[in-house]
Amino acid sequence: MAEEQQQAPPRREIVTGVPRGARRRAPAHTPARSEISEQTTLGATYVRALMRSQLRAGLGALAALVSLVGALPLVFAAPRARPGPLVWLVLGLLVYPVMWLIARWYVRRAERNEVDFTGLVMDPADRS
Repeated sequence: MAEEQQQAPPRREIVTGVPRGARRRAPAHTPARSEISEQTTLGATYVRALMRSQLRAGLGALAALVSLVGALPLVFAAPRARPGPLVWLVLGLLVYPVMWLIARWYVRRAERNEVDFTGLVMDPADRS
């Protein structure tokens, strides 16, 4: 028993390196952000894709608005339509909420396009 007490306790090891999982590895491909800032062909393709998706959303909202406003003369020219309260009801109470819904749809779609583009451009290591 005296021999066990005379042995020194084992020496502790101190690890000072960065854990393997925390090491930052070089990306397997060049991040899209650098492609855009360097104005390469691939970066131009990314930007064109964003612009096309934003244009599609804008044209969709414009088509909905034109169909809404373009249909109003047909509603007012109907033989049963009286020029009095129906016109004011349609113009005052029905058109503006529909226009607001079209505008809201457009803004949400444009923001979603930007979020998708940002997710594509960001380096996975930079995301929080």
